[in-house]
Amino acid sequence: MFGYTLDDHVELRPLAIEHARAMFEITDRSRDRLRKWLPWVDGVTEVNDTMNYIKGAMKQAADNGGFSAGIWVREELAGTISFHEIDWNNRSVSIGYWLDQNFTGQGLMTSACRAFTDHALMRMGLNRVEIRCATANHRSRAIPERLGFVLEGVIREAEKLPQGYVNHAVYGMIQSEWKRMR
Repeated sequence: MFGYTLDDHVELRPLAIEHARAMFEITDRSRDRLRKWLPWVDGVTEVNDTMNYIKGAMKQAADNGGFSAGIWVREELAGTISFHEIDWNNRSVSIGYWLDQNFTGQGLMTSACRAFTDHALMRMGLNRVEIRCATANHRSRAIPERLGFVLEGVIREAEKLPQGYVNHAVYGMIQSEWKRMR
C-alpha cells in the first residue's frame, strides 16, 4: 500500500473509512472555494457521501486501478491526492488533488504531486502522468508548471461546473523527461 513521508510533519496515507468524517469536514469548510473548480462538491452533503467515495477509492486500489491518499499535516487531514483510473495498456495516469483552504500556499500539493509523479514513473513503471486544470485556476496550474510538466494544450469546455463550462489546460510528464530532471 502507498504511504510516503514528505517531511517531518507531512505524510501521504491511503484513504480509509475512518477518514470519512475528517474528509467531509474539510470539504464542507472549503466548499465555497472548492465549488469553483470541482464539479463533485455540491453532491457531497453528508459524511455518508464521503464514505461512499472512500469505499470506491479503496475498491479501485484493490483492483490495481489507481488510488487516493490523504495529505496529513501533523496528524490533521489537509486534503487529498489521487491517481485517477490507471491506463495500464498505455501505461499512463492522471492526478487529481485538492486542499483544505487552511493549508493552501504552503507547498504541500507541489510536494504531494512530486511524490505521486515519482511513484508513478519510477516505481510503477508508467510512462506518462497527466494533470488537467481549469485554465483560470492559476494556483492549481502552478503545480505542474513548478514540477516541469509540459503544457500540451487546452481542451475547450472540458468540464461543467456550477458557473458553466470551463476549459482545461492539459499538462504532461513522461518518464524519460522525469528521469532527466531528477
